[in-house]
Amino acid sequence: MEEKQDKQLSDLEKLRHSAAHVLADAVQRLYPEAKVTIGPAIEDGFYYDFEYEKGFTTEDLKKIEKQMKRIVAENLPFEEKKISKEEAVRFFKEKNETFKLELIEDIGEQELGICKHGNWTDLCRGGHVESTGKIKAFKLLKVAGSYWRGDEKRERLQRIYGTAFPSQQELDEYLERTAEAEKRDHRKLGKQLGLFSSMEDFGAGLILWHPKGGRIRNVIENYWRSEHIKNGYELVYTPHIARLDLWKVSGHWDFYRDNMFAPMQIDNTEYELKPMNCPFHIQIYKTEMKSYRDLPLRWAELGTVYRYERSGVLHGLMRVRGFTQDDAHIFCRPDQLEAEISHALQLCLNILRTFGFEDFDIYLSTKPEKYVGEDAEWDLATKALESSLKNAGIAYQVDPGEGVFYGPKIDIKIKDSLKRSWQCSTIQVDFNLPERYDLDYVEQGGEKKRPIMVHRALMGSLERFFGVLIEHYAGAFPTWIAPVQAKIIPISEHQRVFADAVYAELAAEGFRVEVDERNEKLGFKIRQAQMEKVPYMLVLGDKEVESKTLAVRSRDQGDLGAKSVQEFVALLKAETTK
Repeated sequence: MEEKQDKQLSDLEKLRHSAAHVLADAVQRLYPEAKVTIGPAIEDGFYYDFEYEKGFTTEDLKKIEKQMKRIVAENLPFEEKKISKEEAVRFFKEKNETFKLELIEDIGEQELGICKHGNWTDLCRGGHVESTGKIKAFKLLKVAGSYWRGDEKRERLQRIYGTAFPSQQELDEYLERTAEAEKRDHRKLGKQLGLFSSMEDFGAGLILWHPKGGRIRNVIENYWRSEHIKNGYELVYTPHIARLDLWKVSGHWDFYRDNMFAPMQIDNTEYELKPMNCPFHIQIYKTEMKSYRDLPLRWAELGTVYRYERSGVLHGLMRVRGFTQDDAHIFCRPDQLEAEISHALQLCLNILRTFGFEDFDIYLSTKPEKYVGEDAEWDLATKALESSLKNAGIAYQVDPGEGVFYGPKIDIKIKDSLKRSWQCSTIQVDFNLPERYDLDYVEQGGEKKRPIMVHRALMGSLERFFGVLIEHYAGAFPTWIAPVQAKIIPISEHQRVFADAVYAELAAEGFRVEVDERNEKLGFKIRQAQMEKVPYMLVLGDKEVESKTLAVRSRDQGDLGAKSVQEFVALLKAETTK
């Protein structure tokens, strides 16, 4: 049963939703003491949550999957019907399904949907295949912990994940992609390559960037700053805390409080860790009166923010409590809006493409039911966003009513090498904050006007973007990003002086290089460099010392033969110039 199922299910969702019912039936056939909760279809499959004190093991999953195959072989029809709320209460009370009773209590309708196959019945809004026999290709994937209705103070549950496809071939392809994704897991590679770690003991959701990860971050930040300065942005820096009043004026305290940390007391005044950078940029705007000639103003900041995320949703670099946004805010006149959005969109796509992303899912989210601002403002902003997308010649989808309450937006999801989508970039028009903070500028005739504010993040957060980069490249970063671009490997102590000279020359050119000085065999050193995914290995023996050359091995192309230091410098410059 899905707690919310407001939209019409697709054929694939119906298949997966039906498979969730079969999963729950199989579990209760094998473990009658297990209580069922909810079981929706999700993006790549389905899950069902159970209250089961013993907990499920990997061996249990194998048993459950076999039982599911028996239920599929029974070819039981899915029968949907409506019953009264009173009937539903009686039915699930007899089965002692307390979670279902709570759901029924929360439902306002007096008639409820149920779905039955064989002797098993679930509270359900509908959307199934014809019978269990239609569920041919499925697989249980893993078991994880969860909480009833996502509340850590409620009952601890066991969540079984699975997936289902119309054909075995599609299932096999998905499992192959999943296996590859597991190899690319940024948490495993981050540890293996010495890039970052999480402070689990002293602050879950807070990231420690190790030296090699720090090198990559420095490259990303330097490139980001350079591109923004080229594109007419000015860099600003703002504090990590402010008086709580700032967040009350912005509305964050009223509407976003659950995602903010508790205030701290300083000099008998409440201060708050910032969850957003925008109110600070507004304070900079308000320090002096602005003329129409001053606009547009483009201010960018790599601003670290802090948001409270439940421990159950924290996930490596992808979901954290402290992260750095590549944030920017544009203050402009209405007649400048379309040009500014087009400019921000082009900058966004250029930066993403530089990092190796070429495939995007782009959405234009329009006015929701509840919104602030005038309809004319919304029309202006929506048309500006749409025109910018059309002028860029890129495909997009309209997402009706999915704009935020303060304005419409463009969301850009990047697709990685496994064709997975990641939400990173957004361009949002805001009518709310300029009004709340009473922003204005003086028009040509002396009249005060309200500027339009555009929120804009390209990478989203450095942490999340770094995690996506790790998985996109499987840790084998392109040379311009790689933490170590070349590793110098002398065969023995006899080549040490030449190795140091090569290191000095390459380091002087600004390249990130290391010398492997260990007293180990050459094969071991090369394998180690390969495991570290270093783009180039420079092997030095007596022949190289005598000829003043480098035996160059490429991570991607293999043996490149002998090259002079100057030739290798030229090769590296060609790969690292952006």
